[in-house]
Amino acid sequence: MKKVLLSILAAASVCAGAFAVDEITLMNYAQPQEKAILDSVVARFEETHPGTKVKFISVTGDEYAAKIQAALAANQLPDVFYLGPESVRQYADNGKVLDLAPYIKNAKGVDFDDLYSSAVNAYRYDGKYLGQGDSIWALPKDFGPFAFAYNKTLFQKYGIPLPSKDTPYTWDEFISVCKKLTKDTNGDGMNDTFGTGLNVHWAFIQFVWGNGTDFLDETKTKVNITDPKFIEALQFWADMTNKYEVTPSATQAQSLDTYQRWLKGELGFFPAGPWDLSTFNKVLPFDYDLIPWPVHTSENETATYRGGVGWAVSAATKNPSKAAELALYLSADKEANEMFCDQDLQIPNLKSLASRYTSKPGNPQNRQEFINIIEKTGRSWPFDYTYNRVWYDNFYVGIQKVLDGKMTAEEYCKKIQPKLQRDLDKALARARQSARR
Repeated sequence: MKKVLLSILAAASVCAGAFAVDEITLMNYAQPQEKAILDSVVARFEETHPGTKVKFISVTGDEYAAKIQAALAANQLPDVFYLGPESVRQYADNGKVLDLAPYIKNAKGVDFDDLYSSAVNAYRYDGKYLGQGDSIWALPKDFGPFAFAYNKTLFQKYGIPLPSKDTPYTWDEFISVCKKLTKDTNGDGMNDTFGTGLNVHWAFIQFVWGNGTDFLDETKTKVNITDPKFIEALQFWADMTNKYEVTPSATQAQSLDTYQRWLKGELGFFPAGPWDLSTFNKVLPFDYDLIPWPVHTSENETATYRGGVGWAVSAATKNPSKAAELALYLSADKEANEMFCDQDLQIPNLKSLASRYTSKPGNPQNRQEFINIIEKTGRSWPFDYTYNRVWYDNFYVGIQKVLDGKMTAEEYCKKIQPKLQRDLDKALARARQSARR
């Protein structure tokens, strides 16, 4: 009887081992249509990776940061989760995420080499510099190039030649066109259409880069806002409203924000990301297209930022190989990228699908501009290279005085630079402290 019982227990143990399932937790935030696509991708991953079960937790964008921070504090990060480039240094230095480089070259079912190198490089970090080294701390979930759109119908209505899709306007040319687009159409003494209307937090930096300068010097250790070129860019930005009057005034912007004015067809130019297209193509009552951001002179180079988040793997995961394979699968699965592309949720992460995206019918015709930003003219945010963004955010705290014309750009930049430098020095000290750990 004892031998029979032992045989039964041994057989049960073998069966249990044969059907053991490794569970990987996956956490993100997503819109409903994106979540539906990811559900199918996760299901396909489970089918092609027998013995692996994915517990998929999807929350709203507003909830995500708080939930991840709580999980981080409790040392209970999900196996796979979203991580932005600006957080790579902190998570890597503190040993919270896994270096994916050793795991991804031989992953099943996807081609790592088909990912845009610039997208992958956003998550490289060698312990000192972001964007460098062999270690890869996340894989791109998406890459969000921030392009410049124009209202083609408004141009045609006012008889203005359409802009080049390849050669950016100079600032002088841009202002000249904006003046032609700014009109009082009903004779009440108030302008009804405007050249543009831009948010300083999202669209000012393009003018800084378009004047050949940046918030930080080349070493990323000095706040560079007293550079005459930087001051010139900020003054030009304020002058668009106060001198040239080609944007809604502060009062007009309060009564109707510039995004709503763009949707109504009242602006000539407005930013556009890939995430905007599905909405724009449903609601805009006009034709639009994409062009490069303006530059100060023809000697300058156009530039804008590339956003997005990546799929990271917790360093504490019990299944590093499978979690890394899931991260790569979510990033580079061809069918998923095709679905994201076809529903205009994002640009495909895969180079081989670029033509599928750029050849889509309808607006915008020049989708190639997004690809150009990914491959050539896109840049990382300045705070991606520093340990936090406190110094950067504090630049905007008192910016309204400049925007309202109550303070010159030079006065503001010289006043605020020492404080920003102190903030940056604190961030750099934290980076050195974490690196020593």
